[in-house]
Amino acid sequence: MPVEIEVVVPDEFKYLYVQSKERPVVKIPDPVLRKKAQPVVKVSKKTDLLINDMIRILKLANGVGLAAPQVGILQRLVIISPEGKRPFPVINPVLVKAEGEQVGQEGCLSIPGLYGDVKRAEYIEVEALDRKGREIVLELEGMPARILLHEMDHLDGVLFIDKVDPATLHWSHPEGEPNDDVE
Repeated sequence: MPVEIEVVVPDEFKYLYVQSKERPVVKIPDPVLRKKAQPVVKVSKKTDLLINDMIRILKLANGVGLAAPQVGILQRLVIISPEGKRPFPVINPVLVKAEGEQVGQEGCLSIPGLYGDVKRAEYIEVEALDRKGREIVLELEGMPARILLHEMDHLDGVLFIDKVDPATLHWSHPEGEPNDDVE
């Protein structure tokens, strides 16, 4: 079992952890982030409203993925939005195939400012439902696969810090935030 990493937020990043209308994403150490989400039993109007809300929050946060537990809802629903692609809801995702390996830097809207390298599958096949409740199979590779796997972990109460190479963890201001570093 990997060692659980205790996150100590540096003072200059604490403002990112204040939940507000502008920053509605649930942050660590909120216990909802460590709980297992329940399947969506019926894709309904309520599901559609949640999807729309999550897409709005994802855009507001300038993220590439968001899971329902990150907005305080324990349902197996995620939104993925790889760069250059429209946000896409994935309901009740189940990993059916994973191949290859990639290592890349990850961050998380629930742990803003902390980044590190995580090993993930290079290629995945996932069975799920779309926003109309139809069965779909997603075949993803590279960054889109990484994003969906990261979000699917949220559905089981797993955070990227549970899988990160601890030697690569570092703090950096998210894009668009004040930054003292000059490049």
